Amino acid sequence: MLRRLAIGLLILLALVGLSLAVWEPLTAEAPAAPVYQPADVRIARDGYGVPHIFGKSDADVAYGVAYAHAEDDFSTLQEVLAMTRGRAGAMLGRDGAAIDYAAALLDVRATMARGWPDLPDDVKLLFTAYAAGLNRYAEKHPGEVRLRGLFPVTGEDVVAGFVLRSPFFFGLDSVLGSLVEGKPLAREGGPEMDATGRIVPRSDTPFGSDPAANGSNAMAVAPSRSTDGATRLVSNSHQPWTGGVAWYELVVHSEEGWDFAGANFPGSPYPFLGHNKYLGWTNTVNRPDLIDVYRLALDESGENYRFDGQWRPLEKKRVWLKVRYGPFVLPVPRWTYRSVHGPVIVNDEGAFAIRYAGMDQVNMVTQYYRLNKARNFGEWRAAMSGQGVPATNFLYADREGNIGLFYNAMFPDRPAGFNWRGILPGDTSAALWTKTLPFDRVPALVNPRSGYVINANNTPWVAAGPGHELDAAAFSPLLGIEDDMSNRASRLIDLFEASGQIDEARLKTIKYDTTYAKTGYARVWIDRILALKLDDDPELAKAQALLRAWDWNLDGKGQGDALALMVLRPANRVHYQRLAEAPDPRATLKEAADHLQKHFGTLDPRLGTLLRLRHGEGKHRIDLPLDGGNDTIRASTLWDAEPDGRLKVRHGDSFIMFVTWDRAGGLRSESVQPFGAATTRPESPHYNDQAPLFVAHRLKPVLFDPAALWATKPRVYRP
Repeated sequence: MLRRLAIGLLILLALVGLSLAVWEPLTAEAPAAPVYQPADVRIARDGYGVPHIFGKSDADVAYGVAYAHAEDDFSTLQEVLAMTRGRAGAMLGRDGAAIDYAAALLDVRATMARGWPDLPDDVKLLFTAYAAGLNRYAEKHPGEVRLRGLFPVTGEDVVAGFVLRSPFFFGLDSVLGSLVEGKPLAREGGPEMDATGRIVPRSDTPFGSDPAANGSNAMAVAPSRSTDGATRLVSNSHQPWTGGVAWYELVVHSEEGWDFAGANFPGSPYPFLGHNKYLGWTNTVNRPDLIDVYRLALDESGENYRFDGQWRPLEKKRVWLKVRYGPFVLPVPRWTYRSVHGPVIVNDEGAFAIRYAGMDQVNMVTQYYRLNKARNFGEWRAAMSGQGVPATNFLYADREGNIGLFYNAMFPDRPAGFNWRGILPGDTSAALWTKTLPFDRVPALVNPRSGYVINANNTPWVAAGPGHELDAAAFSPLLGIEDDMSNRASRLIDLFEASGQIDEARLKTIKYDTTYAKTGYARVWIDRILALKLDDDPELAKAQALLRAWDWNLDGKGQGDALALMVLRPANRVHYQRLAEAPDPRATLKEAADHLQKHFGTLDPRLGTLLRLRHGEGKHRIDLPLDGGNDTIRASTLWDAEPDGRLKVRHGDSFIMFVTWDRAGGLRSESVQPFGAATTRPESPHYNDQAPLFVAHRLKPVLFDPAALWATKPRVYRP
């Protein structure tokens, strides 16, 4: 009997295990495949593997964009698609389940379902064709599909990805994480305000207010400032080098007039930045206060909240997160809540509702497409006025010589009388904004007399040099525009102001600058380390002396660069995240000194020995020296310490593009990526082929003119 019971138990356990291994795809949505048959699509790969997609129509091109990107990085594309279906947990485990919960909390699928029917027909066709291109690749390569039932995908699935990821670029993920974990919220935007809405004077402490953002650099130079009368644009985004928000370079040509060179993220049918023959733009992250948090007053049952003197039911919905553990996928129940304000998170401190820019809308997908096809400044500004993209700076230039900075944001139309930087009362409609301000209220600096504009994730009040800036007093503090500065912004202004007329070579020297200004948070932090009394520790005293002699340049040529790189990182982190508590200078110095001594036997290894570009394994591995730091214009922003003590950079300078329109309007552009076009295909010759250029501050030509491309005899095929 015991034997039979044991056998029965084993059979039962086997059945349970088998069920946990196979149930998830059986319960997943199975949408109908989008119906799209392209008329003519050709993909031409240039010498660096960059795809140039040619199509009879824009939709044909989008089909080809999807197919080409899948050839180079199908694995990451699938992760993005799984997020849009609430299946990231089934693919990626616990971390993916957290994304699935965020998607359910923000009601992403419902937002997409409401917004999709109202999108213009050409936009819907574009996304439908892009989804069909992904499905075609999956159909031809079933062995690469990572999750059963993920395909076919639809245009709606792709749009849902935009809805989910857009607010994370202005910090919504951080707010959600803090509320879920019951942690204090960081200050959003700026300046600080009191309970009546008055501005609080800034603190003089070095780490409590000004962040040096981990984001991007952008520059535009007008003909009046160029030695040769050219207009120049530099796109220098700082993104992760792999994953769902890593840049992918492409060039598109449609017989319907869509011609564009630039880069997108996995899951997009068009580039997000770059240029066509008439104009171009690039983006940097801005951080205005676009997120408001409300404390709800709940009744004793916790099921109702008070609003304008009445009790309203708190919307409540059970969601089942699908979480992979090894070979099994477990169903994990969670609740999502919603009030009139928006999504609600309930934690040990109470119930908090969230309202944010761009909530419950899908118009960003239309805006990017219209920007791609704009032929002049007027059409481009008209596309911007559609206000679909909830936040990000746009720096613009065109062949007519126009340049500009647009501090793009969907600013909530907030009433005065509340502390919009703090937790708001959730029981009154007086604190509930219902619309956003029109585009003509967005700060914009067009064609300044200085002849240049820059941004490096700093306040828009510093963009064109002394005497040529926007007047901050002309804009309401209720907009929540940051007043932060970064080392990169300070250096850019200093370099432009000192440069006089600028030629191409000088602009490239500026872009690859590796110097810290002896001002701001970096100066204060280094001074604190140099003021330490270290008579009790000779080794730390040596490190301090090395830092004292440092030349403030992370070019890898001087003494102390490796040590300076490591001790500046904690200060930069606190600065960027607006944390109130500074790191301990002695502990920071000791940690850096110990690391260098342990792994290199010296306090002063060459910077390139420590800081590395590494990618791949075995025969596909590349391992090259890097320069720059967290907050230098040449940016090596984030890294991981490897077992051998080297620092493997994973975020910083990523897709770099230089665009030039000469005096006659002729176009030329160059670009480079840290690795290559096929970042997850080790067997591809384009897995790492751009890395030597990247580390050497060199660029490759962008073959935007089809005639120039055909002259190189590219590999051409139809998907």
